[in-house]
Amino acid sequence: MYSNSPHGYGSTQNNYQQYQDTDLAIQTAAATPHQLVLMLFNGLMDELVRARSHIAAKRFEKKVTSINKCIDILNALTSALDYERGGDLSLQLAGLYDYCVYRLYDASDKLSVELLDEVAVILGNIRGGWEGMGTQHG
Repeated sequence: MYSNSPHGYGSTQNNYQQYQDTDLAIQTAAATPHQLVLMLFNGLMDELVRARSHIAAKRFEKKVTSINKCIDILNALTSALDYERGGDLSLQLAGLYDYCVYRLYDASDKLSVELLDEVAVILGNIRGGWEGMGTQHG
């Protein structure tokens, strides 16, 4: 009735995941482009923390999944840049996102939490800039 698991936890976990997915869909539908970028950054930063913990705990398959999610989010951020209106800033951000992607590949290959930390600092600074833009326009 609840799940195939002997403890019946599977259904509860699936329901919680469905709730989270629905909540995210509602937030996304109502978000401005600026808020969407911040949502991507928040997800990216959360996933970097997960990747770091997977490396530290030697959960290598989960590490690969987390690193790939980070790279997918960085690619989404790159594709969302407006090069016409953003000019040099958009080009600089694209370069930083590319650099972070390469560092993530290195971190994954070398199992390096230090490289993940470097990426987290760079992206944390960029996210801070986006957050600052939101307070100016809000």
